[in-house]
Amino acid sequence: MTQLSDLVGTWNIDPAHSVVGFSLKHAMISTVRGSFGDFAGTINVTGPTTADVNVSIKADSITTNNEQRDGHLKSADFFETETYPEMTFVSTGVKDIDDEEFVLVGDLTIRGVTKPVELEAEFVGTQVDPQGMLRAGFEAKTTINRKDFGLTWNAALETGGVLVSDKIKIAIDVAAVKQA
Repeated sequence: MTQLSDLVGTWNIDPAHSVVGFSLKHAMISTVRGSFGDFAGTINVTGPTTADVNVSIKADSITTNNEQRDGHLKSADFFETETYPEMTFVSTGVKDIDDEEFVLVGDLTIRGVTKPVELEAEFVGTQVDPQGMLRAGFEAKTTINRKDFGLTWNAALETGGVLVSDKIKIAIDVAAVKQA
């Protein structure tokens, strides 16, 4: 079985087989899930405990399966996608590594604000696809406070509480293809 330490090389994220998703509480009682459909990135593994990960996400590719809500999320109340068209993640380190699990440390930029984040990550494995390309699978998750990135809009609820939670859970599933 391939281990994380065996992945030295450059890998391109395959957006057709990857998901950048998120979830949050709406009205303090229900979970709204969404994703970004337009993103690209590379993973450059340089050694058994080092990797450079660079990801760019088009903010206006957000979808929550509700056109009105998606429009509001693209507005100045939230992502302000005309002014801040991209979000980025740039890794700064890898820690707590074993054969399958690790923590990917990096800088997340949303709406022009950059903050450090830690992604709890898992290496799922490798497989050669029908076209003969070597693929690697990864899963990662973290939780951020949206207000840390300038996403502060909210509405008070009549019975107490707020419409949009501050806590945003991010879940990422990646298929990456090794480059020659």
